[in-house]
Amino acid sequence: MSATTVRVRKRREPKNFFDSLGPGLITGAADDDPSGISTYSVAGATFGYATLWTALITFPLMTAVQLMCARLGLVTGRGLAHGIRLRYSCWVLWGACALLAVANITNLGADLGGMAEVTGMISGISPLPLTIGYAVLIIVLLFWSSYRHIVRIFKWLTLVLFAYVVAAFLARPDWHAVLISSFIPHISWNREFFSVLVAILGTTISPYLFFWHAAQEVEDQRANGLAPGRKLKVPDAGAIRGLRTDVLSGMFFSNVVMYFIILTTAATLHAHGKNDIETAKQAAQALLPLAGNGAYWLFSLGVIGTGMLGVPVLAGSCAYAIAEAAAWRGTLDVPPRRAGGFYAVIGAAMAVGLVLNFAHLNAVRMLFWSAVVNGVLAPPLILLVVLMTSDRRVMGPAVAPRLIRCLGWITFIAMAAAAIGMLVT
Repeated sequence: MSATTVRVRKRREPKNFFDSLGPGLITGAADDDPSGISTYSVAGATFGYATLWTALITFPLMTAVQLMCARLGLVTGRGLAHGIRLRYSCWVLWGACALLAVANITNLGADLGGMAEVTGMISGISPLPLTIGYAVLIIVLLFWSSYRHIVRIFKWLTLVLFAYVVAAFLARPDWHAVLISSFIPHISWNREFFSVLVAILGTTISPYLFFWHAAQEVEDQRANGLAPGRKLKVPDAGAIRGLRTDVLSGMFFSNVVMYFIILTTAATLHAHGKNDIETAKQAAQALLPLAGNGAYWLFSLGVIGTGMLGVPVLAGSCAYAIAEAAAWRGTLDVPPRRAGGFYAVIGAAMAVGLVLNFAHLNAVRMLFWSAVVNGVLAPPLILLVVLMTSDRRVMGPAVAPRLIRCLGWITFIAMAAAAIGMLVT
């Protein structure tokens, strides 16, 4: 057994279950960012319990895609963009990076604006200064903290998402209707429903998560003393098993939170005829008279906490992708002076996200429509992930299992069909 295999296995034998979770848990939690919360709130307020079934459908689909991304990073020792650079032409590489940058910066700007809107709502402070404050705080965190510290902070931030589970029970839903809607799919053949469906898929199976997850597996190897780019010639069963546990836990957590946000807003807003909710801020405001102070505060603080988790992931995944595509050094575990291009991309992404808020673009609507953008842009990137993890020239004997590859193809077809359905209707 190689030294590489032994050391990766050692990383996968922690003291307790929570310690064993890393990139998968953080990726899953970052998926429920303010844009995601807004999207799920729109779904619940507009269609009631009718979209609860999507949480059961998206769980195996997003799990398959993230398992492939994580496996790619673990086995090759490189991120997704690096793999595309080695395997495909320049226009495919930079086309993928361009798609990612458009989706990420739109999402990032929306998240910053959403966090500021909710903070302003509960504090009385103007949102624009708060937007700057959040951007500066996140830049400081990413620029002057090590990867180990960032992971530790991110893992604890994931706990804020339990607020939405508690809020759902405070809302006192109709559990009989909840069970029916959870297991019997409902589809309305109109543009509004397909827009929400594409947004749900886009904010659940998001392009930035693909690049981030693969890169975090590489960071994890680097943090444990393995040279970046060192390929595992013989896949280690312990490492793959640990990776699978991490990804399954993170994706399950993400979909549970999604489910309960839709449930909460359906039980309160939709049930009382408030169907025109467009943002998490409006959802939180509407919850106050319907579900009480507890649900209102939990929902509001959840938006801020998930934003602090999601925005660094958005900026970081963009930086990883471009640094890998340009063959720059890209890691959060070294100071900016040793990876200038990588940190410059983070700074530029944050700056453009801020500009979107100061350009009088409605940050409120951006939260929902950034998810739609993700849903439209994700299919071609999923196609690349499936092709690469099925290729023995890239993965060696560690190609993705047949079931995972099949689910990957189903994900690609489902998301492409939903996007086409939205455009057609």
